[in-house]
Amino acid sequence: MRKFPKHPSDGDLIAGIRTGGTQRRYFENKLYEKYAYLIRSGTHKHRLSEDDTASAYSDTVLSVIEHVTTGRFEGRSELKTYIYQIFTNKCVDLIRKKTTNRSSVHDALSLDDSYAQLPDEARSVLQNLIAQGSVERLQRHLKELGDKCYAMLMAWGEGYSDEEIAQQIGYNTAAVAKTSRLRCLERLRAVWTQGVD
Repeated sequence: MRKFPKHPSDGDLIAGIRTGGTQRRYFENKLYEKYAYLIRSGTHKHRLSEDDTASAYSDTVLSVIEHVTTGRFEGRSELKTYIYQIFTNKCVDLIRKKTTNRSSVHDALSLDDSYAQLPDEARSVLQNLIAQGSVERLQRHLKELGDKCYAMLMAWGEGYSDEEIAQQIGYNTAAVAKTSRLRCLERLRAVWTQGVD
């Protein structure tokens, strides 16, 4: 008795997708089903939610279908390898997006936990400020510095690196962001030492 394969071969999938017509949808679904196990493995490997990995996998399949139909997929690697690489890249993109788009940056002033972990010698400025005065006063003085300084120091206080701050605010390099941040800290120190309340 001959066993029938559960899924069509990669060659059949590619040919079916390329021919189009009414059968194309069938082969697209078979492609999705054949490598759907990547959702579970991606959840464990990349520590993403199942919804996130399912979304990344769906995007992957759509990209692969487009690459197959446009001829971008040339068959130099196996379809499984090609899908796995695109899927992994999409998962990594999701991880990056989640770590750089912290929604709580401007919600609250939680500098006291984050500033102690920073290696920058300038953190002592904030340590002294928090030790000497109230958080409300610090918040008010930060807002007086202007939107860019406020955003930069809040992001820095939340643990963002100078490189991440540069990307977020639109500076060319991390060095420019660091210089600007240090200037903002100097301005904050000057405003604070004036003691105007």
